[in-house]
Amino acid sequence: MIAQAFDFHLPTYLNASHPPEKRGVRRDHVKMMVINRETNDIIHDCFYAIDQYVKPGDMLVLNNSRTIPAVLKATLNRTNTECEVRLAAMRRDDQWDVLIVTPENVQVGDVLSFSDQLYGEVIKEQEQTPIKTIRFSQKGTSLFASIYQLGEPIRYEYIDEKWGLDYYQTVFANHPGSVEMPSAGRALSYELLFKLQKKGVKIAYLQLHTGLSYLLDDKWDHSPKNHPEQYKIARQTIQDIEKTKEAKGRVIAVGTTVVRALESYAQTKINAGWTNLHISGDFQLQIVDGILTGLHEPKASHLELLSAFLDPSSLFHAYEEAIRKEYLWHEFGDMNLIL
Repeated sequence: MIAQAFDFHLPTYLNASHPPEKRGVRRDHVKMMVINRETNDIIHDCFYAIDQYVKPGDMLVLNNSRTIPAVLKATLNRTNTECEVRLAAMRRDDQWDVLIVTPENVQVGDVLSFSDQLYGEVIKEQEQTPIKTIRFSQKGTSLFASIYQLGEPIRYEYIDEKWGLDYYQTVFANHPGSVEMPSAGRALSYELLFKLQKKGVKIAYLQLHTGLSYLLDDKWDHSPKNHPEQYKIARQTIQDIEKTKEAKGRVIAVGTTVVRALESYAQTKINAGWTNLHISGDFQLQIVDGILTGLHEPKASHLELLSAFLDPSSLFHAYEEAIRKEYLWHEFGDMNLIL
């Protein structure tokens, strides 16, 4: 698998620890590496110039899922131990799959207290994964209100400071549910979206609520096959995509989440549900013609998905060049357009 074979050295100084705005760069003025799928040619540019690489009649499909503050502090009642609970995926309006970060052995039946008004009971353990399911004492909008009151955004070790939740949102996000930001769309500003539309590029939206990308231990397999995510594509969006394809326009996915949602629909004709679609080099893309994405860390499963657009050797060469050009990685980093 490319996720294991695609290994490279990423210097720590290329981990984007600050949002572009805190580096004195507008979100739509980060770097952009453009790769031609047919020739493998590479161009280096500013992201604001993306309109020079798309054509009238092309369509950008964006994930408008909104990032929630998915890290909650709790007390494990049985041992009176403080722990951290990372939301992973909502199962029902009062139930979430979670990662409980604690040295304790958390068991079914254990109760976690988050506040005087909110507690949760562990009702299920998953096999071959540390994920457990919690039933909360609140549900629906009341539960979301408590999550927003008590939670913080998920941050990994390369983030130096506790940036607020607003830094983990795209400008067009309006459907709360992602525990990690669908970060490929972060660089898009309203100004740039208007600029693209003025050129004749269509803009469409779907939702895929992202789950945890890392379970804090490399021993756990985190293939999409074992971690389904919820998606929804409006019928009108599907019709607009079909019209774009019929007119020979290109459908460009903004992020790996959009690729998985669209290609899940292509396989199942189900426009709303859960997907565990795993895309790799031998996958035949049916809808998506190009992708706008960030830069992914060594061995990441996202690299397997990118190998459906480019052969691994070309992808590896492009990443080597991105390192040489000092592109920045992760959600606050630079962009990669593959067309």
